[in-house]
Amino acid sequence: MGGFFGIASRRDCLSDVFFGTDYHSHLGTRRGGLAVYDKELGLQREIHNISNSPFRTKFERVFEEMRGTSAIGSISDSDPQPLLISSKLGTYAIATIGIVNNVDNLLQEYFSHTTGHFNAMTGGQINSTELVAALINQKDSFAEGIKFANEVVEGTVSLLILKDGGNIIAARDKFGRLPVLIGKDEYGYAVAFESFAYQKLGYEDERELGPGEIVEITPDGIEQLSPPQKKMKVCAFLWSYYGYPTATYEGVNVEAMRYRNGQIMARSDLEAGLCDGIDYISGVPDSGTPHAIGYSNASCLPFSRPFIKYTPTWPRSFMPPSQADRKKVAKMKLVPVHDLIQDKNLLFVDDSIVRGTQLRETVEFLYENGAKSVHMRSACPPIMYSCKYLNFSRATSPMELIARKTIMELEGEEGFKYIEEYSDANTERGKNLRRKICEKLHLASLEFQSIEGIIKAIGLPEDQLCTYCWTGKE
Repeated sequence: MGGFFGIASRRDCLSDVFFGTDYHSHLGTRRGGLAVYDKELGLQREIHNISNSPFRTKFERVFEEMRGTSAIGSISDSDPQPLLISSKLGTYAIATIGIVNNVDNLLQEYFSHTTGHFNAMTGGQINSTELVAALINQKDSFAEGIKFANEVVEGTVSLLILKDGGNIIAARDKFGRLPVLIGKDEYGYAVAFESFAYQKLGYEDERELGPGEIVEITPDGIEQLSPPQKKMKVCAFLWSYYGYPTATYEGVNVEAMRYRNGQIMARSDLEAGLCDGIDYISGVPDSGTPHAIGYSNASCLPFSRPFIKYTPTWPRSFMPPSQADRKKVAKMKLVPVHDLIQDKNLLFVDDSIVRGTQLRETVEFLYENGAKSVHMRSACPPIMYSCKYLNFSRATSPMELIARKTIMELEGEEGFKYIEEYSDANTERGKNLRRKICEKLHLASLEFQSIEGIIKAIGLPEDQLCTYCWTGKE
């Protein structure tokens, strides 16, 4: 995934952009970057690897090296950014969020009519943000270039551009799969993926960009360069997993949605008699916890935390190179509360079940510490397709997805014709899927939230939500 943050102000804004960008750290773990404009110094840029340390620690000395009244920051799970670009449109910094799936085709087309070139990264890969910039530069204005990029890119591109002069251009991807929100204070405007980032800095909500909308932001106002289109397909998974609890997208708060989602799952289980004998409701931390609180509130079963993540020395997802070491690190992070595990029937709610590897290790950990039975609920439907619009599950081939892998084991490729049945807990195929995954993960029971349930919890019209990873429907 990834996130960005920017400010156009009448005062030095580097401190605010530093903290605003840091508030997007939950969206990426590979690269962090800042680009700043100052009237005397011009555009400045700094990028660091944040794989094994937080954004803050890598940029803590930035105030000694940079300053400016306009700035953008980026947290990325892919390529280094923001990039500094010099072109016929001028010099500017650019940061993007999303994914470009047709890089090779776009490069072939680009090289067919130009003698230009790109910096190649390790393995010969091209920085997708640089490619987006090259597409923009083919047109006579930023607005036309951004619209052109959105037309030819297969995937998703939202972006911020910091112009030499201090103005910021913000563009939301053409179907609004990712949010872009704008806040205002007495000195100027902020733009962000996560609105709480600028709210904490004293900015009030101004508005949210619509799908495909492009605006230019100065300290004095917002100029619309291209209006929004009517069709929207915002990512439904934002509310289930990606979004920070304090975030709000399209007027729907993440934490409140997760409570509603858990309540809907609990009511369904109560009607089916699946809550009998459960001692405690628990969440798989961190994003599964609010779903579990909602489940507990609706089921009237007590909420507890049978294990705690030890975060003082494991604050982020450090991943050693070997599988054995990764497994050990995952185990070391979980500290049991024996009084809440020993001889107890535990029902956990997780935000999702992707490959199931980490979940299986968690279940084994609970049985090793004396659990009588472990039941699992997924806060979203079975993930049947690798996302082709964002980075979520992109590195995972479809056959690594536990739901799809299980269908293959049950019925072979013929089973993929009946994915809708496998997703539905009320069908024979749906029951077989859940039974088989229970055997794999050593679970006493397993249920998934339904498509209808998660859409109801979000509260937006179904045709405005992207549910591709669950349904395969565009």
